[in-house]
Amino acid sequence: MAKATTIKEALARWEEKNGQKPSEAKEVKLYAQIPPIEKMDASLSTLVNCEKLSLSTNCIEKIANLNALKNLRILSLGRNNIKNLNGLEAVGDTLEELWISYNQIEKLKGLHVMKKLKILYMSNNQVKDWAEFVRLADLPLLEDLVFVGNPLEERYSADSQSAWVEEATKRVPKLKKLDGIPVIKQEEGEEVEN
Repeated sequence: MAKATTIKEALARWEEKNGQKPSEAKEVKLYAQIPPIEKMDASLSTLVNCEKLSLSTNCIEKIANLNALKNLRILSLGRNNIKNLNGLEAVGDTLEELWISYNQIEKLKGLHVMKKLKILYMSNNQVKDWAEFVRLADLPLLEDLVFVGNPLEERYSADSQSAWVEEATKRVPKLKKLDGIPVIKQEEGEEVEN
């Protein structure tokens, strides 16, 4: 099998293609590298001005080396082999959107540090129980969540979509959008009209 592409190699390709130094760029796209990237290595530390970083569709297993990305607002890591959310604390004060669908995430430990996170797209992962799901309530600004395709969501949606929405929004009441659909809340004491 071909040797994995390093972040350094991917950045060199990106610079050649875009004619801009990665260290100056606000948006850096390193998705779908051939051969794929396997490690978020120390070369990421050069991306000091980066606000949006895309590393989706690679073979990354661990989130790492984000410490120097002090301006990062959007991180795209969908379609990798990520198993947990450790490593996000480095961008906990700035990250507003995390796109991490189609990975192997079962536990949401480590997410509580994301104080500015508004959008979390994590469909098609391996979250199985409410004990993990309720950790999302620790995110003070979270309003848009995509969770479809996780065993927990599939178990509830099998009966009815409304059962899933009701249970999920009861546990994370601040959500304004769930699985792409606006959340409509009944006001306390408001009668439901038939």
